[in-house]
Amino acid sequence: QVQFVESGGGLVQAGGSLRLSCTASGSRFSISTIGWYRQAPGKQRELVARINTGGSITYADSVKGRFTISRDGAENTVYLQMNSLKPEDTAVYYCNAVFSSAYSWGQGTQVTVSS
Repeated sequence: QVQFVESGGGLVQAGGSLRLSCTASGSRFSISTIGWYRQAPGKQRELVARINTGGSITYADSVKGRFTISRDGAENTVYLQMNSLKPEDTAVYYCNAVFSSAYSWGQGTQVTVSS
């Protein structure tokens, strides 16, 4: 079964940066669109950025200009460069296919931004 594995989270001060990595373990096929999601305590999971195999990218308004998503071509490895982090970015970050429910959610990676 394909599962996404995330890494790169940590504790950082406001204004700092982190780079998250994600890969789809066990997938033999290229997944069209992969997104980074986050879930803060007591809130619903939200999509913050997505990228497809053609390089088309969409960001949530809350992260535009601060986060950059990238991908290794058609590979199922995706990165999220997060700059100018804010305390409100604190959440567990996950990646998954955007237009398919066929893939299991990973454990995510915790990002904590201190003020």
